[in-house]
Amino acid sequence: MSELRLATRRSPLAVAQAESVRDRLADLGVTSRLVTLETRGDRQLDESLVTLGGQGVFALEVQRAVLVGEADVAVHSAKDLPSSTPGDLALVCVPERRDAADVLVGRSLAGLGPGATVATGSPRRRALLLERRPDLHVVNLRGNMARRLAVAGRDGVDAVVAAMAALERLGATELVAERLDPAWFVPQVGQGALALEVRADDDVTRTLLAPINDETALRAVTAERAFLAELGAGCAVPAGAYAVVSGDRVTIAGVMLEVDGAASVRASRTGVDAVAVGGALARYLRDDCGAAAFAGWGA
Repeated sequence: MSELRLATRRSPLAVAQAESVRDRLADLGVTSRLVTLETRGDRQLDESLVTLGGQGVFALEVQRAVLVGEADVAVHSAKDLPSSTPGDLALVCVPERRDAADVLVGRSLAGLGPGATVATGSPRRRALLLERRPDLHVVNLRGNMARRLAVAGRDGVDAVVAAMAALERLGATELVAERLDPAWFVPQVGQGALALEVRADDDVTRTLLAPINDETALRAVTAERAFLAELGAGCAVPAGAYAVVSGDRVTIAGVMLEVDGAASVRASRTGVDAVAVGGALARYLRDDCGAAAFAGWGA
């Protein structure tokens, strides 16, 4: 193989992420180039992600490029991936994970006065903010990272919620007003991690990617994705999960909330099998803790 073709969204953040993969491969003597694509989620900025169909709107075109042979590797933000992988693809590599936390840009939570306006396009972030600060006015925000960050402090918006990992990759951490502790502001599944998919029968590319895989990060993301898969595509309830690995044990913490943050359930589970522990936590929150009664469940 003369070079690997890395398919990615063409947003500045996605390109920076794919370039980090390209650079890691170059350090190993593997030549690669980017194949940039515009996804449905990038084109239709006037609609919410929930309306568009959720996480898959940023992944499908990138996956398709690999499936039809236009690229060899699909490079995703792990948080953009649907919980199930198409049968002809395999998620084979998660490089070292960056900080999974969310952050506020513009003002800290304590610095937001009563009725302050915070912008986010994420139902999870909205619910978590309102759980802690029901007085806040939370408005929808879509667009690439540069557009979203530029909104903070303008047009009546006091703060914007973003991912710490995104600001790290863009070299913009000086904009962070507050890092929101994942212990209560539970991250989105896969946040801070990249996920690399290849054709399931492409053993050559799988082998070339193996040296940049971080097994600890892969196990953590696997547990979180199992949590999401157990909840299923019919769940419109805001939810988050974050896993850490210590030795052979995976500990995953999760939350499910009402859309307005008025009710929430939290718990954690620990085990050896990442898939089993992620699924067990989702079932516990949904069935035993009562989240199945939240408005939007099964929607």
